[in-house]
Amino acid sequence: MAEKCGIICNGTEPKNVYPTFILGSTAASLGYEVVLFFIPGGGKAMEKGFLEEMSKAHENMPDLLDMLEAIKETGGKILTCELVTKLGIVKKEDLRDDTRIVSAAEFLGEIAGADITFAF
Repeated sequence: MAEKCGIICNGTEPKNVYPTFILGSTAASLGYEVVLFFIPGGGKAMEKGFLEEMSKAHENMPDLLDMLEAIKETGGKILTCELVTKLGIVKKEDLRDDTRIVSAAEFLGEIAGADITFAF
């Protein structure tokens, strides 16, 4: 079984989003099973178009979509807390197609036994 890396994103500023994807894609490239979890503070990052806009605004940084693809290609999971939609932060239909809405309990089940965890 591969080692696991769980990362929580709790903000939509570059200081939250970039470390989430940089460490997530790096862990994926090292063979870790990666699980990203976007809680209400970071939920807007999973809105369609958000990552594209942030990448355009920070051209000197690694491309967020490339890192997202690297995570997904290795079987990584992109999860959004159900409170993001329940609180009206992002409408369900406006979320990226590559994220799955889950409860906190489901996220904890996904990262059970994680070797590394981060929160940004």
